[in-house]
Amino acid sequence: MSTTYQKPFLCFVEQLQLLKARGLRVSDETSAIDYLRRIGYYRLSAYWYPFRETSLQQDSVSKKLIVRRNDQFIEGARFQDAVDLYVFDKRLRLLLLDAIERIEIAVRVDIAHLLGEYDAFAHTNPVLLHGNFTKKIKLKTGRTGYSDWIKNYNDLVARSKEDFVKHYCCKYGGPLPIWIAVELWDFGLLSNFYQGMAIGDKERIAAKYGLHSWKTMASWLRTINHVRNIAAHHSRLWNKNLVDQPKMPEPGEITTFDRLVGNTEIASRVYGVLCILAHLMQKICPNSSWRSRLKEMVKNFPHIPNVSAKDMGCPSDWIDHAFWSDKSVAVLRSE
Repeated sequence: MSTTYQKPFLCFVEQLQLLKARGLRVSDETSAIDYLRRIGYYRLSAYWYPFRETSLQQDSVSKKLIVRRNDQFIEGARFQDAVDLYVFDKRLRLLLLDAIERIEIAVRVDIAHLLGEYDAFAHTNPVLLHGNFTKKIKLKTGRTGYSDWIKNYNDLVARSKEDFVKHYCCKYGGPLPIWIAVELWDFGLLSNFYQGMAIGDKERIAAKYGLHSWKTMASWLRTINHVRNIAAHHSRLWNKNLVDQPKMPEPGEITTFDRLVGNTEIASRVYGVLCILAHLMQKICPNSSWRSRLKEMVKNFPHIPNVSAKDMGCPSDWIDHAFWSDKSVAVLRSE
């Protein structure tokens, strides 16, 4: 049942007064109003949400008891704590995008180099791809996955303002060879294309990253794309319950992941993704300081009552996991 939205417009001063009336402590009102003006009440509300009191209510339909967040804040909740969480989340998103960019580019090259040896225009040659991708009709759309993919790709080419695309089209016409075409692929296009490749080709790329199954690699790419979209749109990430959760390697497949296998809390939160990114980064950029920078940032998670890195999916002993230990480089290189 829909209800009419009746909350009144509030200026920034009134917004702050409402927060104070609900029990949020504000030590510097001028600074708080400035944050509300620059970041916005609604965006910041995602970061003070954990500070709101809870109560148990019975769902009118299922009759199950559900935890509800009340408007009132818990004792001691501070406006600055929400800002600190916001800043931490922003830094986390930027650091993840740094790794995701490198992974995206590396996997583009992997695909282009592998398929380009078969055919310079392999991405336009359905014969080289898996039959489920090129022939299986999807019930919802009445089209194949490949027909949707090639349409999205062609749209990217048509919209492109890149000089290298203009130069190639003027000189050769088209289509673009795969080693040029991949430069236009976004992560979603990349992930979908990998899923649609022939199994042997997917296995060869997965093996490069220490994986025995292409299905795990495909799952990782889907999850990374999901996280990339969250980060690129500046949405809250640090404690988000991921919709597209990654498949973990089988026990013994990659020993550094063994402590994560079977832990649904890790797989559903960003910590599992951090481990995946650390593993891939070690394969792609073994001399990068990315892993160390991430480790230090999580170690310095803001000191806030009732909130911790555990909400990211980090287990209590996360810092002892091989991904972050000083010996992790040797461990990962041996796999």
